[in-house]
Amino acid sequence: PTPTIDSEKLAGANVNSARGFEVIDQIKEEVDKVCGRAVVSCADILAVAARDSVVALGGPWWNVRLGRRDSTTASRTTANTDLPTPFMDLNALTSSFQKQGLDTKDLVVLSGGHTLGFAQCLTFKDRAHNDSNIHPKFAKKLQSLCNRAKSESDSNLVKLDPTSTRFDALYYKNLLKQKGLLRSDQALFGGGNTDELVRSYSDDTKAFWKAFAKSMVKMGNIKPLTGKLGQVRHNCRWVN
Repeated sequence: PTPTIDSEKLAGANVNSARGFEVIDQIKEEVDKVCGRAVVSCADILAVAARDSVVALGGPWWNVRLGRRDSTTASRTTANTDLPTPFMDLNALTSSFQKQGLDTKDLVVLSGGHTLGFAQCLTFKDRAHNDSNIHPKFAKKLQSLCNRAKSESDSNLVKLDPTSTRFDALYYKNLLKQKGLLRSDQALFGGGNTDELVRSYSDDTKAFWKAFAKSMVKMGNIKPLTGKLGQVRHNCRWVN
């Protein structure tokens, strides 16, 4: 944060969760070195890096549209309002995605990105100890890692799915078994209108990949700054 900008990194859905910013910094430095100056925006670098990370971990490739520019402002309040949280039910998730022009299929597909990475105990501790739509053995395992009474365990990390470094469809298979880590994950399978999509992707990894690539392009086209709007930052952590 600065006197004029309240960083979105500090929003509830991001703080201590969104990581790897130093990798983007390194890529930016190398790209600017090759170009001789700041030509490629941090927004474009982030979009390409997301795609290449998925490919590197065995997932699909998609064409990333370029030409985005970087924002000259940020709003933690807006991020807290607009970003979906791990505690949402299906109705809240659907509404959150619809506000950004994304439909129910996009919700299910983009949630499948949770086939990669980790979550902190703080984000699922209540689910592990209190929810009924969770496999008993899975709940017991999570309870042993995330003590309900001790806040020092809140930052412990647990894999979002067992193959957290492979872009596969195990995320959906886990939902069928009530082994979704986050409440917002399991909300996709439990008698609602997204059940059939979850079943279909659990059986067809290639269909998931194709849909994921399409939804990532769609999400990448949400209100981009182009032309003379915004700027190309010299340092991704600061406005010029």
